[in-house]
Amino acid sequence: MRLRVRAALARFGELVREFYEVRHRGALARLRREEDDLFMLLVFSETMGIPNPASYHTLELMPLLYERFHEWHTRMGMERSPLEGFRCC
Repeated sequence: MRLRVRAALARFGELVREFYEVRHRGALARLRREEDDLFMLLVFSETMGIPNPASYHTLELMPLLYERFHEWHTRMGMERSPLEGFRCC
C-alpha cells in the first residue's frame, strides 16, 4: 500500500514539474545555449587572439569541444573557422 502511495506521489510530482516547465522550456533552452556560447568563447578565445586569464584551465577542454565548434562558429555569424590550425568547414 505504501509503495502505491509513494509511486502515485512521485508521478504527481513529475506531472506538476512538467506543467510548470513546459511554458518555459524554450526560454530555458535559449538561456542554456547562450551560456554554452559564452563557454565556447572562453575556451577558444586564446586561439582567436583574445587574452584569456583562465587559458591554462580551459586548454584541456578544447579537444572535448572540437565536435561542437562548427555549430558554434556558424551560430556566431562566422562563415569559416576563425582558428588558423583547425579547419572544420
